[in-house]
Amino acid sequence: MDNAAEKINYILVNLINEVWVLEEKAIITDEFKDITNNDMHVIEAIGLGDGSNMSSVARKLNITVGSLTTAINHLVKKNYVERHRSEEDRRVVFVKLTEKGVAAYEHHADYHRQMTSAVMEKLTDEEVPVLVKTLDALSDFFKGYGKGSK
Repeated sequence: MDNAAEKINYILVNLINEVWVLEEKAIITDEFKDITNNDMHVIEAIGLGDGSNMSSVARKLNITVGSLTTAINHLVKKNYVERHRSEEDRRVVFVKLTEKGVAAYEHHADYHRQMTSAVMEKLTDEEVPVLVKTLDALSDFFKGYGKGSK
């Protein structure tokens, strides 16, 4: 089992590193060279629609509203995001993607569709549930890590 565990560890560590580097190369193109990979993930967390409040976006990203405010300030200056205060409660700030932000969101979503499609086409119908179960277990580990469950 040690050999399998070592191989799984090796694959996971390298995969995480490769995904981070390759995702940045794939999504930060000439059109979107003025933003970072982190900016793109903020755009993804805001999503499409009429707008999200800052607190909900910060929760999705697992960061503080203060950290999100810094990121949003940059994205507003670069015209990817617009923000406005709630009329009902002026403490609540909503953020929404601009046309440029929607284009970045769609570009990022397309990268993820390509990635998923490339994996799915190599799996049989029987292998898909095994991969889903494996990824769920990995996700549970990451969600619980640092919260006392190891």
